[in-house]
Amino acid sequence: MKRFFAPNIDGKGRLVRGLLGLALLAGAAFSFGHSAWLGLLLAVAGLFGLFEAVRGWCFARACGLKTKL
Repeated sequence: MKRFFAPNIDGKGRLVRGLLGLALLAGAAFSFGHSAWLGLLLAVAGLFGLFEAVRGWCFARACGLKTKL
């Protein structure tokens, strides 16, 4: 299990995931007025993206998928 959570992305990938996480959180803030479920979904996705950026870990790469970043 330790190898699964080992850092597997570089600085560029971390930056992209961090920006994506912030964008999803901004989208969540705007969408809460329209749909609470959509806002919650976007907030969870944004927080997960920020987790990936801070940790330096990508879920898709940990599962064996190749990503461009």
